[in-house]
Amino acid sequence: MLRDELQRWHKGVLAELAAAASVEAVEQLRVAALGRKGELTRILRGLGQVEAAERPALGELANRLKESFSQALGERLGVLQKEALAARLEAERIDVTLPGRERSVGGMHPITRAMGEITAVFTALGFATASGPEIESDWHNFGALNIPADHPAREMHDTFYLPDDAGGGKRVLRTHTSPVQIRVMEGRQPPLRVIAPGRVFRCDSDVTHTPMFHQVEGFLVDTGVHFGQLKGVLEHFLRRFFERELPVRFRPSYFPFTEPSAEADMGCLFCQGGGCRICKGTGWLEVLGCGMIHPNVLANVGIDREIHSGFAFGMGVERLAMLKYGIDDMRALFDNDVRFLEKFRQ
Repeated sequence: MLRDELQRWHKGVLAELAAAASVEAVEQLRVAALGRKGELTRILRGLGQVEAAERPALGELANRLKESFSQALGERLGVLQKEALAARLEAERIDVTLPGRERSVGGMHPITRAMGEITAVFTALGFATASGPEIESDWHNFGALNIPADHPAREMHDTFYLPDDAGGGKRVLRTHTSPVQIRVMEGRQPPLRVIAPGRVFRCDSDVTHTPMFHQVEGFLVDTGVHFGQLKGVLEHFLRRFFERELPVRFRPSYFPFTEPSAEADMGCLFCQGGGCRICKGTGWLEVLGCGMIHPNVLANVGIDREIHSGFAFGMGVERLAMLKYGIDDMRALFDNDVRFLEKFRQ
């Protein structure tokens, strides 16, 4: 009878399913049992030979057995897939307790690493990178930046002066990377969004200063630029660079090339505001200077200050690297002591 044949089919496919040892075997069984040319289709062709009164009950039984088998098939397939994944993971397993392969030579210097991380944050914000000469004219280093002739920064004890150029113009080793801002604005019109990382030089040497160090200057010039945008950019940068949610504050300050000007402080990384030797008990660390670009600077490079405005900021790479990597003496960055550099190998 058709009813008995359906029962035998159901019992048989469940036994085959229990014996299936792979995902492929389950798929083959599914096709053989439920496919268009499968066993169940063949059995149900016999419904035409059954009396009409019995057909609904047999159809209901066939659907119930088919659903039962489909559910069992799905469960078996899930078990086999997990077993296959576990076997693959075991076969591809790497013993992380084994010693890695150590590079025999080289490693990234902490200044190089910090410079790259700083640049990456600002590049993600749409800032382009620019560079300029390290031997600068007095105009680009001081005059165009609204630094008056009697400003202390021009004194010999702060600046490395070089012999005059062929035309009698004064030349210096640049004391900041801000001259790159001038050169970019001289050659291009807004909108401008640029950072300028590089080496700078000043007559200074102690635990926190060296005669040569690195800065990143950044600026944005466009229409409708305001101080709130500057704050947002710098808060985002500090939190991304130090990889934590830091409090950030801005204190009024003075720079000849920005007005208004500010110093940016962040919460101390070491005491979380409780006060320690590093932050001198204040709970804050000064990290960079910033402000709205002075209208005189825009006028000096031919940008209409009635239409355009902008902001600028500058930071010392060594200071940021010392804070992030826990270095307490800047001179260690330039001593080439292998024992120190080994700490930063990756």
